[in-house]
Amino acid sequence: MESNFTLLIIIVTVITSYLAFQNPTLMKKWIFNAWYIKRDKQLYRFLTSGFIHKDWSHLAFNMFTLYFLGNGVELYFEIYFPGMSTLLLLTLYISAIIISSIPGYFKHKDEPHYNSLGASGGVSALVFCFIILAPTTPLCLLGILCFPGFIIGTVYLIYTIRMSKTRMDNINHEAHLWGAVFGMLFLLFVDYNVYLRFIEEVVNYNYF
Repeated sequence: MESNFTLLIIIVTVITSYLAFQNPTLMKKWIFNAWYIKRDKQLYRFLTSGFIHKDWSHLAFNMFTLYFLGNGVELYFEIYFPGMSTLLLLTLYISAIIISSIPGYFKHKDEPHYNSLGASGGVSALVFCFIILAPTTPLCLLGILCFPGFIIGTVYLIYTIRMSKTRMDNINHEAHLWGAVFGMLFLLFVDYNVYLRFIEEVVNYNYF
C-alpha cells in the first residue's frame, strides 16, 4: 500500500522548509525558541519548528526516513484500524512534534539564543512505532550497517540519552529521545497487544 498521507506530509514539509530557506524572517518566526515562547506566548513554535529544517541534507535525511518507515506504520494502522489510518498517523506525528519539544522548552526557556528546528521528534516517533511493530526487520545505518530494528533502537536510545546530557553538539537529542518515547507510548495506547507480539519476536529471534 502506498501511503498518500505520508507523502502529503513530506510534500508539505519540503515546501515549508524551502520557503524558510529562502526567507530568513520566516525561519526566525517559525523556529523553536523557548525564550520567545515564554516571553511572547508564541506557542505555535512548538508545531511550526517541525516543518522547517536547517539545510537540504537535514531535510533529506528526515524525509527519507519518514517515507519508508511512515508508510509501514500507516499500513499497520490501515490493516488493524480500517478507515482510521490517516487520523492515527496525523495524531501521532503532530503530537510527537509538539510533545518532544516540551522538555527542551523547560530546559532552555531562559536562553534567548537557543534555537531548534526539524521534524526529528515526529520522525523518531514513527521510527520507534515501526520498530515495535516489526522488531526483527533490518534497519540500516548509512545504508551499510544493517541490524534488526530492536537492536538499532536500543543502541540509538542509549546514544541519544548520553548525548542529551552532554550537549556536545548542536543536535536536539532531547527531541529525538522524547519523540521515540512518545511513539512507543502512543502505540501502547492504540493496541497494547502489539507489545506481546514484540516480546515474542525478540525472544524467538535467531541471533546466530
